Amino acid sequence: MAYHIRKAAVLGSGVMGSGIAAHLANIGIPTLLLDIVPKELSREEEAKGLTLEDANVRNRFAAGAVQKLLKQKPAPLTTKKSLNLITVGNFEDDLDKLKDVDWIIEVVVENLDIKKSLYEKIDAVRTPETIVSSNTSGISVNAMVDGRSEDFKKHFLGTHFFNPPRYLKLLEVIPAQDTLPEVVEFIHQFGENRLGKGVVLAKDTPNFVGNRIGTYGLLITLQVMKEKGYSVGEVDSVTGPLIGRPKSATLRTLDVVGLDTFVHVANNVYDNTTGEEQKVFEVPEYLQKMVDNGWLGAKSGQGFFVKKGKEIFELNVDTFEYEQVKKLQTPSIEFAKQQKGLAAKVKTLTYAKDRTGELLWSIFAPTLLYSAQLLGEIADDIVAIDNAMKWGFGWAQGPFEIWDAIGVKESVEKMQAEGYEIPAFTKALLDKGYSSFYSEIDGELAYFDGTDYKQVPFNEKVIDLKRYKKKHGVLKSNASASLIDFGDEVLLLEFHSKSNALGLDIMQILNYALDLLNNSDYKGMVIGNQGKNFSVGANLAMILMEAQDDNLFELDHIVKTFQQGTLRIKYSDKPIVTAPFAMTLGGGAEVCLPSAHIQATMETYMGLVEAGVGLIPGGGGNKELYMKHLKGLPKGVEIDLQAVANKVFESIAMAKVSTSGEEARENNFLNFADGVSVNSDHQLYDAKQAVLALAESGYKPPIREKVPVVGETGYATLLLGAQNLLQSGFISEHDVYIAKKLAYVIAGGSVPYGTLVDEQYLLNLEREAFISLVSHPKSQARMQHMLMKGKPLRN
Repeated sequence: MAYHIRKAAVLGSGVMGSGIAAHLANIGIPTLLLDIVPKELSREEEAKGLTLEDANVRNRFAAGAVQKLLKQKPAPLTTKKSLNLITVGNFEDDLDKLKDVDWIIEVVVENLDIKKSLYEKIDAVRTPETIVSSNTSGISVNAMVDGRSEDFKKHFLGTHFFNPPRYLKLLEVIPAQDTLPEVVEFIHQFGENRLGKGVVLAKDTPNFVGNRIGTYGLLITLQVMKEKGYSVGEVDSVTGPLIGRPKSATLRTLDVVGLDTFVHVANNVYDNTTGEEQKVFEVPEYLQKMVDNGWLGAKSGQGFFVKKGKEIFELNVDTFEYEQVKKLQTPSIEFAKQQKGLAAKVKTLTYAKDRTGELLWSIFAPTLLYSAQLLGEIADDIVAIDNAMKWGFGWAQGPFEIWDAIGVKESVEKMQAEGYEIPAFTKALLDKGYSSFYSEIDGELAYFDGTDYKQVPFNEKVIDLKRYKKKHGVLKSNASASLIDFGDEVLLLEFHSKSNALGLDIMQILNYALDLLNNSDYKGMVIGNQGKNFSVGANLAMILMEAQDDNLFELDHIVKTFQQGTLRIKYSDKPIVTAPFAMTLGGGAEVCLPSAHIQATMETYMGLVEAGVGLIPGGGGNKELYMKHLKGLPKGVEIDLQAVANKVFESIAMAKVSTSGEEARENNFLNFADGVSVNSDHQLYDAKQAVLALAESGYKPPIREKVPVVGETGYATLLLGAQNLLQSGFISEHDVYIAKKLAYVIAGGSVPYGTLVDEQYLLNLEREAFISLVSHPKSQARMQHMLMKGKPLRN
């Protein structure tokens, strides 16, 4: 049986259900969203004279959930257009529509009887071989499917999304005992390739993998905090980014999740375990008291933290009073910051003989041991457990990777000295004479499976650049960039400067790469990397330093070099594909705009933001965005040049940044043919395939054409809005000064409306405006403020 998912249905329109429906719509799957029928009218419905029989009333819960999608933050939708793919209904009137869908996802309340009752109704209407899954976070999938038809059981499994579904990568797939292997494999592949998820195959055990380990670690932390007298703020100050965890660390994470939700998850494991393990899942008395008080975290306005005015306070769990936030300040923290790499930092902190070391060791030791004890019970291998914690909880290292970082032999000796029982799996590793859970086989990542090392299975679309470079080497590199033979006669240019900021080092490697590309048998090139962001723009510190030293001649040379580099990308004889992701700002966007094809990700945040630091784009961004807007217009339609100029001016002057790859397309940074990789791990693979496809189709660079501009009359129109904002007090005199420079560039200078000008003319205007702005004291103050404070200055 070849399975396809052309249509889906989500049953249950709460935050999770509507979020899953939104994610399905984001990837282009028409989705039916159903919920219960209200039992009574709302005041608004009564006022309108509606009855309980009206469709608007009967669909109220699902329809209301869809409207909330537009207001939620972070946004569940990548574009408002995705809403068009969601159809609402209810369980009484619309269940028969389930016969037309290929996948039914149940997301109703975590109550076994309610789920079984709903499945009975689904079983009566679904088409045979339709896949049915539950988004349960902990109820047994085998218990849920008890009593259903044979075909239902064969096509049923758990699919546990993590919240919010658009952003969190983990998808736990939990087969039931009768689930067909081909159904499991299909959902696994579909999860990775279409939903963009990291899929972990879990066993039907309480809370599966992520929540089982995660809840244990959180409860251990709460116990250690209370027993050893750490404050809420002290715990969070060292259990966040310092050890490769999210900024929300531990207690702030619980506030965001909701303390009532966390207690429910903990109780689920408590009710399904025994002995010493069960004791850990007993909710601390102070946490239960917080829930009883209604102090549930962010949703109730207070939890472990509360905001009073502009200040944040932490809860003292002994007195139940809120106090000033405290942070741990120990020598080991400062020493760890000087260590190179996360593993070295974590090891330094864990063994530190101070309060930081005591806290982290007390958390790590039992959590690592518990992870090893559960191996085989909750998942088949350490890779699944590590991935679940990285993809579901935002850990930079999973438990076994942490264990490798702190040293398995060294840590086990300390654990034994403290009376811990060491799991058989860990003993087996050490008995073999091995010192780490992960190793390499022929340059590929391998893991210990209890007997020996085994290569980690991988999807060919997932490319790890660090490992790729280690195995294949680089053609040329400097401190900021590397050129790599990417295989199949494709080059890859990787940025690796601080924040991937663009400077002359990157331009040097770019020019070398372009020379090699166009004078060799290479078919094309990808420009991409796997940093935190694609690029936050030009090296602002370097620009400011040169400006303050009055080195305007040097700055002019730098800008000219950058402009010529982006022109060379555009007119390269062979296709260049850029792969922007996350923050792709300023110069980062300017590198992408002229490329033959852009392969973005669902989470590509692209914009020309230079106005925020008192400048305008200097690397061809104004010209390229203007031309991209012109080319995006339908053929044969009379072009309103002023409307195009207005839109581009507004986008750059207001430093607009897309909130997704699809919104970048709506903003004309991407065109209709550019791609969006839903799975960010597949982006470089997809970009490489785009290069090969372009080369195979006989790629030819664009023909150089002159550009029609709005000229002097258009310039005056562009400035009208800025003058009105100044008079209304919304912007400053310097904002208007910047707007004038930008308007002059986009208008094409002092020429008549409709004049055709060449690209170099526009680049010259752009460069002159950039240099005049960079030498202005108020723009320099804005640059300084951004570098020091990380946010714009309005002067």
